[in-house]
This record gives sequence, structure tokens and C-alpha cells, in this order.
Amino acid sequence: MANTSDFKNGLVLRMDNQLWQIQEFQHVKPGKGPAFVRTKIKNVLSGKIVDKTFNAGVKVETATVDRRDMTYLYNDGTDFVFMDSETFEQLPLSPEIVGDGSRFLLENMTVQVSLNEGNPLFIELPVTIELVVSQTDPGLQGDRSTGGTKPATLETGAEIAVPLFINTGDKLKVDSRDGSYLGRVNS
Repeated sequence: MANTSDFKNGLVLRMDNQLWQIQEFQHVKPGKGPAFVRTKIKNVLSGKIVDKTFNAGVKVETATVDRRDMTYLYNDGTDFVFMDSETFEQLPLSPEIVGDGSRFLLENMTVQVSLNEGNPLFIELPVTIELVVSQTDPGLQGDRSTGGTKPATLETGAEIAVPLFINTGDKLKVDSRDGSYLGRVNS
């Protein structure tokens, strides 16, 4: 059980026999009336995001989540196969569990796999990852109609918006949460 003061991003709650992960939360103390906590929670299985308000001090049941470092090995056509870094067991995960993170997965990348009672729930990639641009058009100086960005395809096949000065072969830092460009890596 957790109190609303224990809330943090990533905490998994058990409500109505379902698992919900806190995406965002905000403690609110209005001038009149009792304090409350406004949250944005995501259903771990369906991916549905819901806004929920809790009264301050309410106890909520938490789920036991075991986070393990695992190495991504390969995609066998249907599932993504990961290896536990401690036991060396291989664990196939469906595309639904891997989610949007599949766009940025590279072989031998270490990720965190979250398990509840032995069942995989979701994976978490490192926040910043380094990827090489496999294809992008040359940027034309003076072409500012697109806000100074152009599309680039990364080595994983993901397409992101990058500044005009980025060239094919450049190594970039990318935010794995939203696919935004963070900067060039100097090699």
C-alpha cells in the first residue's frame, strides 16, 4: 500500500484488478477545501491513458514490479527476444509489450524489463540513445519553410526530424521517449 505522498512517475498501482502506471502527478492544495493529487495513469496492458484524482492521504494498493536489466538479442519475426543479464535466460516479448520502444532497439542494447509475478509488463529504454543516420537528404541553406528541420532515417529504421546540417552517417543523441533529436555525438 502506498500513500498519495509516495506517488512518483513509474509507480505501478493495482486498481479494479488492473495494473496502472503513473505517467504524471501533481499535488494540488486549493485555497478552499482539502488537498488532492491529480494524476495521469496508463493501463499497463491496454495502453489506455486516464486522468484520475485522488484525495490527499488516500492509501492505494501498489503492484510488486521487478525491474531487470536485459539485453536485446534479435527479432524472430513475431517476438522480440531479450536475455536476462544475470540468469542468461532468453525471454520472448510480444510487440504489444515492447511498444513504441521497438523503433529504437539495437541488438545488444541493455533495457529494463518490468515484470509482475513473472509476467512481463513493459520495457524501458535508456532515456538517451545514440544512433547513426542511415539516410537523409542534404539540407539546403535558406530552405526554412519546414522550420529548419528535415526527416532522417536512423539505423533502426525509425524516422525523426533533425536540423538541416545533419548528414548521412552522423551519430545522434535521440530521446527514446518521444523520438526527439537531442544533439550530435562528436566522434
